[in-house]
Amino acid sequence: MGESMSKRLKLQLGSEAEMEERAFANPYPDYQPQGAVAAPSAADTHRDRALQPPVEEESLPFGADGKVNARFSKRIQAKIKDLLQQMEEGLKTADPHDCSAYTGWTGIALLYLQLYRVTKNQSHLQRSLDYVKRILRNLNGRRVTFLCGDAGPLAVGAVVYHKLKNDSESKECVAKLLQLQRTVISTDSELPDELLYGRAGYLYALLYLNTEISPETVPQSIIKEVIDAIIESGKNFSKEERKTDRCPLLYQWHRKQYVGAAHGVAGIYYMLMQPIANVDQETLTELVKPSIDYVRHKKFRSGNYPSSLSNETDRLVHWCHGAPGVIHMLMQAYKTFKEDKYLKDAIDCSDVIWQRGLLRKGYGICHGTAGNGYSFLSLYNLTQDRKYLYRACKFAEWCLEYGAHGCRIPDRPYSLFEEPVTRNYRSKWDLRYGWSYSLPLRHFSTGDFPVSSV
Repeated sequence: MGESMSKRLKLQLGSEAEMEERAFANPYPDYQPQGAVAAPSAADTHRDRALQPPVEEESLPFGADGKVNARFSKRIQAKIKDLLQQMEEGLKTADPHDCSAYTGWTGIALLYLQLYRVTKNQSHLQRSLDYVKRILRNLNGRRVTFLCGDAGPLAVGAVVYHKLKNDSESKECVAKLLQLQRTVISTDSELPDELLYGRAGYLYALLYLNTEISPETVPQSIIKEVIDAIIESGKNFSKEERKTDRCPLLYQWHRKQYVGAAHGVAGIYYMLMQPIANVDQETLTELVKPSIDYVRHKKFRSGNYPSSLSNETDRLVHWCHGAPGVIHMLMQAYKTFKEDKYLKDAIDCSDVIWQRGLLRKGYGICHGTAGNGYSFLSLYNLTQDRKYLYRACKFAEWCLEYGAHGCRIPDRPYSLFEEPVTRNYRSKWDLRYGWSYSLPLRHFSTGDFPVSSV
């Protein structure tokens, strides 16, 4: 029996060689409050980081007020300027037909919109408009979500036009976005429910508009119909799988019950818990909460989560699959239900990300170091524990050394969710925009996902 347990644990953890193949060993000492002596974790001992000296207070890139110091801020701004030039040059050969926020032109428009938000430089808003005009001429109507479909371009276009006080164009974008709702709520539709390609991704676009323009931009009745469709789909699939008692809301994508933020239940539950979604308390308590608890019990010993409910191998530490996506669900559950177990699990996720989150895949949001770094921003915002601000700064520091680590080159290197736009976009800690990462860090951000704290 002991041998069987040992084999199972080895299967869960994966081989050390495989872990090293996926992530770089974290070279940074972890943060400790001045004068504190922390007991090393098993992972720290294994990687010999416990032997490193504690971080000196004067060497921190931020002050006691949580504001990033001038030196680090200047370094970030210089890198952003450099990467913007690289990006604009690289975009000359980008796919002219990819209008998505995930890998296409909407992601670029979103980047410039965020730069405007932080710097108040009107030229950035104008540049965002240039890309919006290009995008709106090339919508294909094949998909309906914020990240990968027409909902993203239309929502971003509506916000850009709103900021330029062009209400007629803004309202036209909103109207076209709402026309997609019929497909989303149709019971005959084969649309999934997940964030990238499904109903939760369309819901995100609706909530984004109500957050960025006004709470009445999308009528609550329309939002409720989308939420009802998501709830009904989850209940039906749970019943099919005979899991109604254990997991009242269950979802699949391509016949797999994924866990992570991109294709799995973490992204769906996160959206349902958004306060602006106005999901009734009974639904949250009776359906969403027990479903989250079901996922929590799938946690590996390391604190990481499987890519799907049936997967027993502890391998992936990405926003799309693993702790960096699940952590956002857990933090939102803590805010919603006020139970410490969710915060504890989120902290466990953070430790996994710190240990295994400097990814060889690159610096992007979906499966890169910048995406992993957002978890620290969110956790700092929630707890005000400077450990997480320190960790966020260290992951940002890693991203500022772009090209020095020998990471793999992504298929779409000048896109929001792959890179290097990601590093620019995630370089602005503005209170409104979640997954951003530095310009300057004195505009501290929540780090909520995926685009703004809806």
